[in-house]
Amino acid sequence: MHAPEFRRHLVEYVPDDALTALRLATKPLMREIDNLLRRIVANGGQRGKLLVHDANDIRAVVANSNDFKGVRKLATRVVFLLNITKIGINACKDANLVVVDIPEGVVVIVNNRAFYECRSLATLSFPTTLITICDHAFLGCHHSRENVDLLHTNFQEIGYSVFWACLELKSMTIPDSLQTFGNGVFHECSKLVPSNIDVIWGNDYYYDPTFDVITYLRLKQKLAEQGVEIA
Repeated sequence: MHAPEFRRHLVEYVPDDALTALRLATKPLMREIDNLLRRIVANGGQRGKLLVHDANDIRAVVANSNDFKGVRKLATRVVFLLNITKIGINACKDANLVVVDIPEGVVVIVNNRAFYECRSLATLSFPTTLITICDHAFLGCHHSRENVDLLHTNFQEIGYSVFWACLELKSMTIPDSLQTFGNGVFHECSKLVPSNIDVIWGNDYYYDPTFDVITYLRLKQKLAEQGVEIA
């Protein structure tokens, strides 16, 4: 499938870097892309607009331009095309995404603000290959999905303020492999934990609740495995 047909028939907008990658792609890769898009359409996935992405970093000047922001706000679903291992800076910043399915092979999500203020996320899935989520990745996803499942991943490190202001986040499962985390990961996620864990930082600016939140989530998981539920 040639890039102009791709643009005209399947997506509202294809970023220039993705189009360049398509033009340079090998024939076997193009066949793989064709098959992927056919499956999306056959499965009813073409509801709303698709943002096609090769996951390279988008320069801040482009990401913040009015034209680019206006186009991305049309996208309700993102499809990552190439054989990627990371999702880069500002990749889907400000997009009106409802569905995000991060593909197998991705190890690092995502340098600074890749899904910044994607406020409409209803479906968010992570690959088993995931190891790291970098700083501010999902910051400002105010009304995004209620549940995040990381238990099936090889998740080891989470950066600063990753889920800051995910106001509707109510549950999360995390693997034992998670050992490294930054500050403010769950700032303002008050529905995720009981009221005795202060995720607003209150009057104590120097207290960071991230360790307490992770400890609580692990205890909740352990008790759930034993058939015991806690608030």
